[in-house]
Amino acid sequence: MSDPVIDQQTDDVRPDDVFHDIEGEGYDLSERGALRRMPGLSTELTDVTEVEYRQLRLEQVVLVGVWTEGSAEDAQNSLTELAALAETAGSVVLDAVMQRRYRPDPATYIGSGKAKELREIVAATGADTIVCDGELSPGQLRQLEQVVKVKVIDRTALILDIFAQHASSKEGKAQVELAQMSYMLPRLRGWGESMSRQAGGRVAGGGGMGTRGPGETKIETDRRRIRSRMAKLRREIAGMATTRETKRQERSRHEVPSVAIAGYTNAGKSSLLNRLTGAGVLVENALFATLDPTVRRSQTRDGRTFTLTDTVGFVRHLPHQLVEAFRSTLEEVSESDLILHVVDGSHPDPESQINAVHDVFGEIDALKVPEVIVVNKIDDAAPETLLRLRSLVPDALFVSALTGEGLDGLLDVLDSRLPRPQIDVHVLVPYDRGDLVSRVYVSGEVLSEEHEPDGTLLSARVGSDLAGQLAPYAV
Repeated sequence: MSDPVIDQQTDDVRPDDVFHDIEGEGYDLSERGALRRMPGLSTELTDVTEVEYRQLRLEQVVLVGVWTEGSAEDAQNSLTELAALAETAGSVVLDAVMQRRYRPDPATYIGSGKAKELREIVAATGADTIVCDGELSPGQLRQLEQVVKVKVIDRTALILDIFAQHASSKEGKAQVELAQMSYMLPRLRGWGESMSRQAGGRVAGGGGMGTRGPGETKIETDRRRIRSRMAKLRREIAGMATTRETKRQERSRHEVPSVAIAGYTNAGKSSLLNRLTGAGVLVENALFATLDPTVRRSQTRDGRTFTLTDTVGFVRHLPHQLVEAFRSTLEEVSESDLILHVVDGSHPDPESQINAVHDVFGEIDALKVPEVIVVNKIDDAAPETLLRLRSLVPDALFVSALTGEGLDGLLDVLDSRLPRPQIDVHVLVPYDRGDLVSRVYVSGEVLSEEHEPDGTLLSARVGSDLAGQLAPYAV
């Protein structure tokens, strides 16, 4: 949608320009978007058609799902989401198959007979990769690959690959690398003595009795190196987490409430942040477009300052390696004063997305934080879906970050739900302590202000820390 249309819709909803453009007013989107295409620098042969280009450049995959519980619609939605994940990773989905089983086959995930049928599908379609809708054990991956004769990856590896493509900050890259290595470590493969890195006995230097043998194998060396790299990454992430914690403590010291925008991937969290603050973060119709949290200041209607944090999106069966690696980032959610849980109202099954997000909240100890469910994209939602959600979550807010509909109600909720200062003060602040007056306006609630010959006479509600600093000026 072009900018003039968005501007017109914004003007229709809020003529006084309280809300910002959906793409924000910063540089993040424009700078990242500018890297997408540079005309005139392509070295591609001119006689290669688009179809041939896609066949040469993109992995061609067949999706495989095992339906063990829930309805057929649930299984179909899960496979549809897997297709979206595969496309986000840069693949072309050629075919998708599903099998109904009580549990996945412990050897080949789908059973030996179905694995042979899958091999025929791979041969017929020309696929070079199988993507399974679940987390497979190392043995299942190996044995299924031996049957189908092409690369096999699971849902976890696919999500980790998307995260690796989208990570941009130093912390994000370190977190993704740690998650990938945690996943890779038990899946390293070796083939007997052919993998030996060191030879024992005389070849190893004539160490004598007790030193003869194959020595350390390549796979053992790889494991040792990976463990060493993981330890280093954990130390680096811990140092970055300390910086993030210091910033949180500073906001807490100044008693600035924090609001975390969380929810399923591609629910419109970044669009909502841009609408409320003009942050300019990347807005893209793709899964996991946002990995690095963005913190912006905003104000309630009565002038109280608070922070809004855009966080990484969640997904069904979010790999536990990612939850552990991103724990310091996800603490922005668990340490907030209020969570805006954004739900994609245009999705055919938003209820399962809500449950998946609550599962992650439980893993990061965020269920104790007050939550407001915000159903987004109502401009594109089916009426029956909205009716179901109104029945399921009666106190939810229904908004559209694209058109601005319902955002006034969201601001009203922020006014009422954010913690308010509790201590009443009546002080005469000298003019040389204007910094205290400024802090009262930022983190407190000013009831009245008068300018006296000796200073600024304030009646306000403030937090305990600021009240202590204002105590010498009480009147």
